[in-house]
Amino acid sequence: MTTAKYRRLLLKVSGEMLAGEQGYGIQPSILEDLAEEIASVVALDVQVAVVIGGGNIFRGIAASASGMERASADYMGMLATVLNALALQNALERTGIHTRIQSAIEMRQLAEGYIRRKAIRHLEKNRVVIFAGGTGNPYFSTDTAAVLRAMEIGAQVIMKGTKVDGIYDADPMKHLDATKYTNISFMSILNQNLKVMDSTAISLCMDNNLPLFVFNLKIKGNFKRVVTGEPIGTLVTADHR
Repeated sequence: MTTAKYRRLLLKVSGEMLAGEQGYGIQPSILEDLAEEIASVVALDVQVAVVIGGGNIFRGIAASASGMERASADYMGMLATVLNALALQNALERTGIHTRIQSAIEMRQLAEGYIRRKAIRHLEKNRVVIFAGGTGNPYFSTDTAAVLRAMEIGAQVIMKGTKVDGIYDADPMKHLDATKYTNISFMSILNQNLKVMDSTAISLCMDNNLPLFVFNLKIKGNFKRVVTGEPIGTLVTADHR
């Protein structure tokens, strides 16, 4: 029988991944695949929390660069994450997985407000908890929100599902000779300015000794493989030697 390496984890998914090949909005087939990936891990008796970005709908930092006030742009981005959370909740519940959305921005008709102890209780009841609305504050990314929530709920690891199979020393889409890391330290990521997560999120992981796993979520079955300890992706720790 396949056994999981982790009991409780947080999965971070970029909003852009939900857009699929259309480049914007939500592609239903991608959403269904993501729900199936999460369901396969829940079936291993793993407690799963999820944070999804909103870049497939609205990117606050991009709007800010175009002249919009940064705080307003970031709040709009937070609302985009709520749309994605609602879509994922629907997809998960169609696969038979009970879910709860907790939003850092109060909207009682759509989601619970974020309460740490309540989130942990949902996880203990084997419900998938989707954290929406970022941190509830502008100037913080959903990467930072994911790390913050992971620490608050006592997750053993944060897993970032991307479209590449790990961390490279250069963009593998642009540099064919880029070298993939199997293991790397948080300090090395900061020193090399690798675009894995923003520096605030990386520093939070490092300061609190929270491991980060980066893997390709687009390949069917990869989430389960990572959770069961198969050697794929890149593991980031505070003191890799």
